[in-house]
Amino acid sequence: MTDTRIDRRMAKLKAEGRPALVTYFMGGDPDYATSLSIMKALPKAGADIIELGMPFSDPMADGPAIQAAGLRALKGGQTLVKTLAMAADFRKGDDDTPIVLMGYYNPIYNHGVERFLADAKAAGVDGLIVVDLPPEMDEELCIPALKAGINFIRLATPTTDDKRLPKVLQNTSGFVYYVSMTGITGSALADTAKVGEAVRRIKAHTMLPVCVGFGVKTAEQARLIGASADGVVVGTAIVNAVASVLGPKGEKVADPAEAVATLVGGLAQGVRQARLAAAE
Repeated sequence: MTDTRIDRRMAKLKAEGRPALVTYFMGGDPDYATSLSIMKALPKAGADIIELGMPFSDPMADGPAIQAAGLRALKGGQTLVKTLAMAADFRKGDDDTPIVLMGYYNPIYNHGVERFLADAKAAGVDGLIVVDLPPEMDEELCIPALKAGINFIRLATPTTDDKRLPKVLQNTSGFVYYVSMTGITGSALADTAKVGEAVRRIKAHTMLPVCVGFGVKTAEQARLIGASADGVVVGTAIVNAVASVLGPKGEKVADPAEAVATLVGGLAQGVRQARLAAAE
């Protein structure tokens, strides 16, 4: 068992009787300073856990919106080192909100696993979601991360059957991220009844909280998903909020942090009403 900010936050929310709002944004989109201001705005707007995206040139699960955000970030000079620095800068003013780095293995591998874990721990990172590392490669990063006291959060999908699920859950910690549909990020919302069934099926195999993502865009959707899940993950809608206030050349026509805070404030209200939905 681990004792990270993620574990403590999920336990606190369980005691309060409500699901977590887990918010994803792309580190460095559209530039470092703006991205850091977005990160700082998230907890104030109602986010419980922050997923900080590590931009990568060749993603495999990201939809067009998150791919575009990654390219904007890379064009703006964002690197893995700068993404870690962003976590450290955020930590100077917030020592409570859990940070999960989300992305792909290639930048981590290039940085060096041992160095990356030491740097991530020093920056105040609590968890990792590395979407292209299956359980068969746990010795590569997952096990070293757990030894370093960093949660390794695994994805489960509608195609993860009962035979495969125990393998997926074996070294997972923090929470299980249930991807509610097959395909890429930003797709249509999955059937909420099926999501509830999937969450119950996963919970039959683990004591870990189950957070559900892919497709949540509105407060009402967050409320419906949160009725059965321990957390609601929102990413593409936040990335789109940033993009909506950028001009054709990437110039800011309004404050991205304000646009994100407005969206997240509504999502947070939806999540807080989720248990009411469950009782109806």
